[in-house]
Amino acid sequence: MEIAEKNWQRRFRPQWRHALLATAVAIAAAPALAQETFKIGIVSFLSGQAAESFGVPAVNGAKVLIDAFNKGQAPAPYNKPGFAGMKIEAVYVDEAGGATKQVQEMRNLYEREKVDAVVGYVGSGDCLAVAPVAEEMKRFLILYDCGTPRIFEENKYQYVFRTASHATMDNVALARYLKMRNVKVERYNLINQDYAWGQDSRKDFVLSMEQLYKGAKVEADLLPKFGAGQYGTEISALSTKPADILHSSLWGGDLQAFILQASARGVFQKQQGVFSAADHVLPALGDKMPNGIILGARGAYGLMSPKSALNDWWFSLYEKANNVYPVQAPYRMAQALFGLKAAAEKAMAANGGKKPTQEQLAAALKGSQWESPAGTIRMALGDGQQAIQDTAIGKTRYDAARKMVMLDDIQRFGAACVNPPANMKSEDWIKAGFPGAKCP
Repeated sequence: MEIAEKNWQRRFRPQWRHALLATAVAIAAAPALAQETFKIGIVSFLSGQAAESFGVPAVNGAKVLIDAFNKGQAPAPYNKPGFAGMKIEAVYVDEAGGATKQVQEMRNLYEREKVDAVVGYVGSGDCLAVAPVAEEMKRFLILYDCGTPRIFEENKYQYVFRTASHATMDNVALARYLKMRNVKVERYNLINQDYAWGQDSRKDFVLSMEQLYKGAKVEADLLPKFGAGQYGTEISALSTKPADILHSSLWGGDLQAFILQASARGVFQKQQGVFSAADHVLPALGDKMPNGIILGARGAYGLMSPKSALNDWWFSLYEKANNVYPVQAPYRMAQALFGLKAAAEKAMAANGGKKPTQEQLAAALKGSQWESPAGTIRMALGDGQQAIQDTAIGKTRYDAARKMVMLDDIQRFGAACVNPPANMKSEDWIKAGFPGAKCP
């Protein structure tokens, strides 16, 4: 042993011996110093009628934002690479296939893919199915979009959050817009999908109209199935029921199909179209979108988004990467990821920089608020698990020079005007006359 040591010392000069020792130490320590990762399962429609105008744009938004986060390119306070140094990895899953399939896919994400969080779900039926399962598994879940108020109004959760407002806001804002613009409504028609989203949207709009347009009468009240695609029967029914306005919460491929088919038969020449969630079909429809349609975007998104440095950065980032401006779906995905980043880094700051546990992550997001491209997001409902936010309503106009649909006559509504207070269910709040609402 002593002879070997002497030979080693004679063979290598002191400076080289130090270098070799340092290298050996670095190699031994390499596994411990490897960059820790935070893995996210992202679920949205990648196939089917909801993919083109909604699911794929949402995923495209996630991809460009996660890449920017990992490179530390987002504006302050989001400029730390990854999540406070943890590299973000994403696994993308198609939401198509129904609620039973999505429950199993979510289990696979947690158990096989070992994701730290799931961010996903557009369909209200999917959200209602996966939320209690995530809670049972004690795994962190962000619902980034689905609209039904039932999720947090009928259940309590610790690990499940929704980082965007539910659909009550959309329909209260629509009714308020009509009233503020002195739109005459004595009779109105309805067409909404026959599942949780469509049923709840219809209910909230009708209840809001009963408060703001007392005496207005519902004529046609149609509930086609999700994914119907063909609306000849419904359009015939609408044509035989004259009305001042036509309300709809149709979305995705269903909404595109209905607009094209109804326009061809002159529906919107006789009835004012009033759509609660329609901005996401504007880029695809272009000059096929009728002028003068009153619509919402489920938030202050896209062409109705607020002016801010963060929004300017996000809008440009998405547009350059995808050759189209961001609409509702990518905005909602982005505000979920901004909220997740803020919560993860808050939790890590409190635990000495360690990767947060599921409980620490949930505690950091609960009741919090953060800045998003759409403005301030506050987890104010559902015991701090459900977000509220500002929104806006506008009116369509095709600009031939720009070759795109523009939105005019935009009215902004603060979160406190169109969202229920923390101590009331949406339905009860509307029926009581919107108590506590702070409106312009």
